[in-house]
Amino acid sequence: MNSKVAAIGAADTRHHSRSFWRDALAFIRRDRLTIFAVSVLLALTLICSLSPVFIERVFNLEVNDTSIPDRFKLPGEDGFVLGTDQLGRDQFLRLIYGGRVSLTIAYLASALTVFIGITLGLLAGYYGRQIDDLISWGINTLSAIPPLFLLLIAAAVWKPSTEVLIIVLAALGWVGTSRLVRGEVLSLKERDYVLAARALGASDFRILIYHILPNVFSIVMVTMTIIAGNLILIESGLSYLGMGIQPPTPTWGNMLTDSRSYLVTGVHLIFMPGILIMITVLCFYLVGDGLRDALDPRRYQQ
Repeated sequence: MNSKVAAIGAADTRHHSRSFWRDALAFIRRDRLTIFAVSVLLALTLICSLSPVFIERVFNLEVNDTSIPDRFKLPGEDGFVLGTDQLGRDQFLRLIYGGRVSLTIAYLASALTVFIGITLGLLAGYYGRQIDDLISWGINTLSAIPPLFLLLIAAAVWKPSTEVLIIVLAALGWVGTSRLVRGEVLSLKERDYVLAARALGASDFRILIYHILPNVFSIVMVTMTIIAGNLILIESGLSYLGMGIQPPTPTWGNMLTDSRSYLVTGVHLIFMPGILIMITVLCFYLVGDGLRDALDPRRYQQ
């Protein structure tokens, strides 16, 4: 009898879960601002991910090809769509290649950050005791130290590169996600459907993956978009301090930083990197805001 009740309860939970996700998807489809932000991000990602093809096959150029006679060309002058920089390098090519690096850092570092945060949050909230104490100690320790100091120390110890920056940002950025997930798990593990699954002999792994994780996934999705936008700004800030990806490898951050020295002779150099950073971060925030509204269970309560 208890098995039948538990099975009926689990089926009912899955039905409500499917209905919730359908309602959320329908809400997002009606949210024109979120759809527009997603479209912009997809377009930027597609263009920047194909930058090697554009550079090598279409333009027959290397991203760091220089031409001193073509220094500081204005946008549209002599066939340069967005002009050239202080070394005569095509600004358009460098922007799409730099976007590839910046967006790679944003996507991969945010995904790794969320993965670490989910894993540690699930373990801390579900098992408690010594595991919770150890993870909570790590959370409190990292929260007490300004992240900028840790980033500067890491950049001084390891030579900044795309791979190193992704690992360092994820290693220092999981704290907020882990705290959110831990709080949710502390509540979810006492729900009836979790207790029923445990009484039926389900393993801890199955309970965590099939019963608890889907219920914290909505929080994680919203958090990931906010983190991705923040990472674009962090990479730009590190470049401003000289601790980000080093030239000649272009990123939006170091291109914006380098343009400060040419406000008179090459004022056009400062606009596009800044505009692309602003648009990308804004779109990430808009997507996060749209997901937060769409995944709010109170919106669908009668």
